[in-house]
Amino acid sequence: MSAEHAHTAHHQDHGHDHGSHAAYIKGFLLSVILTAIPFGLVMAGGFESRSLTAVTVMGFAVAQILVHMVYFLHMNGKQEEGWTMLSTIFTIVVVVILLAGSLWVMYHMNTNMMPQMDHELMQGFGS
Repeated sequence: MSAEHAHTAHHQDHGHDHGSHAAYIKGFLLSVILTAIPFGLVMAGGFESRSLTAVTVMGFAVAQILVHMVYFLHMNGKQEEGWTMLSTIFTIVVVVILLAGSLWVMYHMNTNMMPQMDHELMQGFGS
């Protein structure tokens, strides 16, 4: 067997889609867009409702997770690729736990932080 034949035999894809440069570029651009939009939204002050802003940012986070799973982890609907119902359910459970836990921690850190001290009150102690 020649070296060229061994090389091509080793790199046969057997029907698996390992992604092309175009797919990686598309995934990268989608990731950048899905990061820039919520970042810009939060930096601009968000919506009038803080909960609507949080839900919107979480929606973009879920969309970005899906983009990473499809474009970078090559998970698609083909069963032979390993994308089965069980792995889908597991991924959804992990994402829900991650997002809910993050929001829970941020909410409780915000409510349990020490209140800002009143500067006028502090000046009264120094006199």
